[in-house]
Amino acid sequence: MKIIVSAGGTGGHLYPALALVEYIKSQDREAQFLFVGTTDRLESKVVPERGYDYRGLHVKGFVGNPIQKLKNGFIFIKSLSQSQKILKEFQPDIVIGFGGYPSASIVLAASRMGIKTMIHEQNSIIGLTNKILIKRVDKIICCYQKALEVFPKEKTVLLGNPRASVVSQQKLYDIHDIYGIHKERKTVVIVMGSLGSSSVNQVMKEAMRIMQYDDYDVVYVTGQNYYESMKKELSDLNSSIHLVNYIEDMPSLIASCDLIVSRAGATTLAEITALGCASLLIPSPYVVANHQEYNAKELVDAHAARWILEKDLNAHDFVKQIRYLLGHEDILNGMKKNARQLGKPKACQEIYEEMMKTLGRK
Repeated sequence: MKIIVSAGGTGGHLYPALALVEYIKSQDREAQFLFVGTTDRLESKVVPERGYDYRGLHVKGFVGNPIQKLKNGFIFIKSLSQSQKILKEFQPDIVIGFGGYPSASIVLAASRMGIKTMIHEQNSIIGLTNKILIKRVDKIICCYQKALEVFPKEKTVLLGNPRASVVSQQKLYDIHDIYGIHKERKTVVIVMGSLGSSSVNQVMKEAMRIMQYDDYDVVYVTGQNYYESMKKELSDLNSSIHLVNYIEDMPSLIASCDLIVSRAGATTLAEITALGCASLLIPSPYVVANHQEYNAKELVDAHAARWILEKDLNAHDFVKQIRYLLGHEDILNGMKKNARQLGKPKACQEIYEEMMKTLGRK
C-alpha cells in the first residue's frame, strides 16, 4: 500500500500525521509513505529527520492584503501542477491531509485524478484548508462534536487525534521523581506551549510570588524564548517553584500532576483527555478563528476542565482558582474522569480501519 500524507505549517498538523503513519507501519510493514508539505516550515525539517521521503511544495497561505492574496492564489494554482506530478510519480492508493495549505493542493489534485482521499480536522473550528476540501474528499475524520455537526454526516466520523494513541501507550514517569518533589505534595504544571507566552508570563511573575508560599509545587514552563529573563527575575523564589524552559516528556507531567494549566491547542487537549488529567485552560486568543476557545469549551461543557479567558487573566484570581481546585479533591477527580471519557486512546486504530474501509479492503 502506498500512502501520501500531507501536514503543513505547525506541529498541531504534523505530529498527529506522524503518529498515524507510525501506527500504519506497525500494521503493514510493506506500506510506503511519502510526506508532502512546505519547502520551509517545520515539517520540511522534522519529516526527513524521521527517515521519511519528503517533497516540498512552494505554496503560501491566503493571508495578507488583497494583492498578496491574489499572488498566493496564483502560487496555489501552480502548486496543483506540482502535486499532479508527485501523484503520477508515486501513484498512491490514498492521500491523507492533516491541514495546512500544502494539504489543499495535494488532496485536491488527488481528488481530481480519482485517487481516494481523506482529511483529518484536529480542531473544533474547521480550518480553511479543510473547508476547501469538504466536498472533494471521500472521508473526513474529526475530533470534536462541533466539527462533526458541520461536516457532511454521510462521510464524517468522530475518531479523535492520533496523538491520543501515542501518549496512552508510552512509558510514563512521575513528576515527583523528575523534579525531586515529595510524594505527598500536590503538583501544578503551567505550560503555554514550547515558545511560551509573553502576555501570560507577565501575569505569572506576580502569581509565582504568591504561589511559592502555598502547600503545593509548581512546574512552570516559561517557554524557550523567555526562560533566561524569567529565571533572572524570579531567582529569589523558594524551591517549590520549578522554572524550566521546555519539556521533552510532556505526557509524563500531564499524567502525574494534579492539575495542568495550559493553552487549548488540539494536540495538547488530545493528550490531556487521553491521560485523564484535570485542567485549567487559558485558550490563546491569537489563533485563526479563535479555535482554541472553541476547543476548550468542549472540555468545559463536559465538566472535564475549567477555563480563564486571557482577557480576564490576573494573578490574584488565577491563584484563587488554583487553590480552590486543589482544595476540592472531588472536583479534580470528576474532571479527570470526564476528561478520560472524552479521550480517544484508540484513535490510530480506528482511523486506520476507516482508511481501509475507504479503500474497500475491510
